[in-house]
Amino acid sequence: MQGLLQKTKGDKVIWSVVIILSLISLLAVFSSTQSLAYRMDKNSTYYLIKQLMVLALGLVLIYWVHKINYTKFAKIAIFLYAISLPLLLYTLLFGTTLNEGSRWIKLPVINLTFQTSDMAKLALFMFLARIMSTKQAVIKDLKKGFIPVVVPVALTCALIAPANLSTALMLGFTCCILFFIGRVRVKHILMLAAAGLTGFILLFTVSKLTGFGRANTWEQRILSFVGAGDESAKKEGEDFQVLQGKIAIASGGAFGKGPGHSEAKDFLPHGYSDFIYANIIAEYGLVGGIVVMLLYLLFLWRSILIFKRCPFAFGAFLAVGLSITLVFQAMLNMAVNVHLVPVTGLTLPMISMGGSSIWFTSIAIGIVLSVSKYVDEEVINTEKKPAVAKPVKPKQKINTQNQIEKELPETVAVI
Repeated sequence: MQGLLQKTKGDKVIWSVVIILSLISLLAVFSSTQSLAYRMDKNSTYYLIKQLMVLALGLVLIYWVHKINYTKFAKIAIFLYAISLPLLLYTLLFGTTLNEGSRWIKLPVINLTFQTSDMAKLALFMFLARIMSTKQAVIKDLKKGFIPVVVPVALTCALIAPANLSTALMLGFTCCILFFIGRVRVKHILMLAAAGLTGFILLFTVSKLTGFGRANTWEQRILSFVGAGDESAKKEGEDFQVLQGKIAIASGGAFGKGPGHSEAKDFLPHGYSDFIYANIIAEYGLVGGIVVMLLYLLFLWRSILIFKRCPFAFGAFLAVGLSITLVFQAMLNMAVNVHLVPVTGLTLPMISMGGSSIWFTSIAIGIVLSVSKYVDEEVINTEKKPAVAKPVKPKQKINTQNQIEKELPETVAVI
């Protein structure tokens, strides 16, 4: 155990946040799945054990990925993005349908079902980090800088939007933040936002006219949010889910009813996934809800510190891009639970019950920790250098992190 701790590198605060979120997940999933286990004729600990195994594998993935030099993800990003687009198209046309949306595909032989948009998010931000790092010298130019980085975003969002609009909108907004950080011109970002709005209107119109897509679902969610939904939806469906979420939050008070003592979990649909945050507030109160929110913000803050310390564009964009999308998803989920935005179907990262979504999130966290690990090592190596460095022979090979990073094509070293 001591040897494992010594081999574990990277930001210790991020490691602590991940472990605490995993423990919260186990408590929340166990409490919120009692009724589900009864309805599915399962043992009361069935979903707890399942979630424990998923999280354990997630932690293994984080540890394994964080040991990899983050510069190697530059090549992996090309392959991962190249296969994500066909998978998204296949999911859209032939994927498993749930709530009128095709979001999942089932792998043959092992019968594992996973949501391709989770992989696409990871692939997109890895690919964007590579492109933006190589285009920093011309990033303000429309043709040479902006178009090469915006095309991958447009393709990915276009393939995700028909079946999973909330994820597509989240990706587009997060990419705009990343573009702003990456010194893209504001007017170009506004052009992208206008194009995205136009695309949504066009998609909604085509869906309403042809019946293909989820226009009716999107319309109902917006009407439900503003209180103009039909009477049948108020008794069951999303209006009922939102109502039960409000009851759960109101019953929690300041300190909650205690683990497992909330009655709302027996009535709240998807209280173990989309609306798990409402159950957390019901059992741990407003204090518990604030603690969960602060944990995500702490993760983002530590990732921003990594971004500021990283001397190279690729690593910096990796850390900030992956962390922003994770935390933004968490904030959207919380906003849905407290009825600040319409229902989206997004889960709470590392807390909601899941499988592949937790694993892809774990890989993203591992990459952030990989950047942190090698940045820390570079700082230590720099501090150990003598005040007056000895001249280096022309043929001598310097095997440092700086040299590895500079091998990326056209990479600009400093943002």
